[in-house]
Amino acid sequence: MSTVRLTMTQALARGLAAQRTVIDGKETPIVAGVWAIFGHGNVAALGEALWQMRETLPTFRGHNEQAMALAAVGFARASRRRRFMACASSIGPGATNMVTAAATAHINRLPLLLLPADAFAGRRPDPVLQQVESFADATLSANDCLRPVSRYFDRICRPEQILDALPRAMATLTDPAACGPATLALCQDAQAEAFDCPRDFLEPRVWTPRRPPPDADSLAAVAAAFVAARRPLLVAGGGAFYADAGAALAAFAERHGVPVVETQAGKGALPGAHPLNLGGVGVSGSAAANALAAEADLVLAVGSRLTDIITGSRTLLPGRARLVGLNVNPADAARHGALPLVADAAEGLERLSERLGGRRAASAWLDRAAAAQRDWDAARSVAIAPGNAPLPSDAQIVGAVRRATGPDDVVVAAAGGLPGELHKFWRAGAPGGYHVEYGYSCMGYEIAGGLGVKMALPDRRVIVLVGDGSWLMMNSEIATSVALGLPLTVVLLDNRGFACIDRLQRAAGGRPFNNLFESSRGGASVAIDFAAHARALGARARKVASVAELEAALSDCAAAPVTTVLVIETDPAAATEAGGHWWDVPVPAVSPDPGAARSRDAYEAARGV
Repeated sequence: MSTVRLTMTQALARGLAAQRTVIDGKETPIVAGVWAIFGHGNVAALGEALWQMRETLPTFRGHNEQAMALAAVGFARASRRRRFMACASSIGPGATNMVTAAATAHINRLPLLLLPADAFAGRRPDPVLQQVESFADATLSANDCLRPVSRYFDRICRPEQILDALPRAMATLTDPAACGPATLALCQDAQAEAFDCPRDFLEPRVWTPRRPPPDADSLAAVAAAFVAARRPLLVAGGGAFYADAGAALAAFAERHGVPVVETQAGKGALPGAHPLNLGGVGVSGSAAANALAAEADLVLAVGSRLTDIITGSRTLLPGRARLVGLNVNPADAARHGALPLVADAAEGLERLSERLGGRRAASAWLDRAAAAQRDWDAARSVAIAPGNAPLPSDAQIVGAVRRATGPDDVVVAAAGGLPGELHKFWRAGAPGGYHVEYGYSCMGYEIAGGLGVKMALPDRRVIVLVGDGSWLMMNSEIATSVALGLPLTVVLLDNRGFACIDRLQRAAGGRPFNNLFESSRGGASVAIDFAAHARALGARARKVASVAELEAALSDCAAAPVTTVLVIETDPAAATEAGGHWWDVPVPAVSPDPGAARSRDAYEAARGV
């Protein structure tokens, strides 16, 4: 066996650069690069190895480990899981900073390779700087915090272990059912040790998506359930997007007369303008989608985990309907007692359509869907239209951004009130144009994730919608976007605090407390010039005074060569009455506050207690 003498990290870097995939018939590196913030635990060994490979495995410098890993998450999702990035940190806070990003990738089933430094395998200088010790278990380190949020975890204590660990990590990162973060914790001494690396470990290896078909018995059972149904409904989840099943989904819906509703992750799998697309479903769903969900007698969930936001805390879906789960992951396919159909989304839809032949839903069902959609169109137009109030609502900002952007543009958001309004009112254009992280509802994802989207889709305009709360939590990668020459358009909604949670607090009968600046200790004196802050990070920035001015500014900066931030004040109390569904947020059973007591009565009535 031919070998070459390398350190472990040199073998890792060269091995990563050798991993390939095929996209549109063209072979390309599957690892698009490495985000790295170096420290004493990785700069000498891993830093040297990445420097050697800098031309074939680019290294990018972030300003915050969580943010750089969130950028990698955004890149992976925008790439439909076909490509991903690695993130390297030092031991200690650098490693634990990545836990939130790993959880975001884990919940959203996205590939993310984490390469945190670790303590010395030989333990000679223990405890080293930043080493977290357990007095009961000497094998633990801070990196064990990453175990619950990793699909694969390994600690590299000897250099030759990388020969087994990297292929196993790659298998997880490229598996449609097991996909999620993989962590290779790199012991500091092992990073620098040399070994005889087999040359075949460094040879190119091509990873292509696995598309399992459904088994015959499951297919027959699901087809029989469809034949018995009169009012079928299809839920498009993120799995439909990742499997590139948009064409199969449209063909199935059209051939069999099945209305389609969308989850956050599945939005855009079917174009928003398609006549069978009724929009978002659930707590933040459209009135049309929720009306059909309540009346359906069969629900086919394609690539969805069916979280409480989508099911209305199980009061809307599956409801009285028979639930069918088409999912590549067996656990997701059988969720909520569903009849499972374990398969790739496109393969499953195509095989099921063949079984059903010309079978179509009752014509009255399609008429019902069309009528509900017409009613919703009217309500939607009112909700997103400019108003006369002193400050606009989130929905009116969403309307302004939609009117000022093109079908190929990408909207990015996460957490707070914006995802709900986008889920209701945004109609997706080109595939991948809707990018809202709501699996983990991760505050601070917006700008970092938007940067990752821009890295994956450099020819498309990326518009980031972010509240002032998320901006204050994580804005550092504005500077990175400027440094890399990857311009974003950022719309910053200034509502002076955590407005959507303040509204939820009030709706649950609570007093305004610790959410808006004005209800938090010392907050009334806070005055932040967000435009000046953005300019200090290298962006162009301005404050706009109205919805009309925002629309004009969005058009003006469409081709800006540098990141542009547009700041607009919004009404923290304004909420959209149209659409939506009840959500199970427990209210205190005992409280001296009359408002909380009344809310508890309403809560118990909604639960049917």
